[in-house]
Amino acid sequence: MKTDDADRRVRWKVWLGATFIRLLASTWRVETANGEELAEARRAGRRVIFALWHGELLPLLWHQRGENVAIVISDHRDGEIIARIAEMLGYATVRGSSSRGGSRALIGLMREIDAGRDGAITPDGPRGPARVFAPGAAVAAQRTGALIAPIRAQASRAWRLESWDRFLIPKPFARVRVSFGPLTPVVADSPRAAALQAPALQAILDAVPGS
Repeated sequence: MKTDDADRRVRWKVWLGATFIRLLASTWRVETANGEELAEARRAGRRVIFALWHGELLPLLWHQRGENVAIVISDHRDGEIIARIAEMLGYATVRGSSSRGGSRALIGLMREIDAGRDGAITPDGPRGPARVFAPGAAVAAQRTGALIAPIRAQASRAWRLESWDRFLIPKPFARVRVSFGPLTPVVADSPRAAALQAPALQAILDAVPGS
């Protein structure tokens, strides 16, 4: 009985969260910058791994919904709610993080990419430190041949949560700008060598205009 009650509470939170996001995001005026390279890569059948900072997850989750993307979501308690909301928005989800279940998450992400999906990962998630690029995305790109697609978001008006990542929630009717950086291959002869490219990938992601 207690398990059923807990599951009902989770389902209720998921429904509320998804409804809130849809209502709020439907008021945003969203524009995209530098998306041509991504469109060209997709036309050519190239797979990408979106790299985004955890604090900008909400508007980017909305922007890429329904685009055949598998996203890595942490396997802690709050991650279950986020994962279910992401699935309602059309994402496949892979559970794990750089701190817990990291190897399992990377294997799952690589399987999704090999099956024909793009990937998405927050290299500073799920608990930080904020905007420090953990090597998982680089390793997955090296193993699959996918391109790293840096993606950032900014909003004209937004709330900021008092969390480690200063989580961004664009306010109703905000102008939301989603910007892409250059698609970047990870060329390395081993996962260890790929991991050493994390600081360079962090610099590329930081150079993209964001919040």
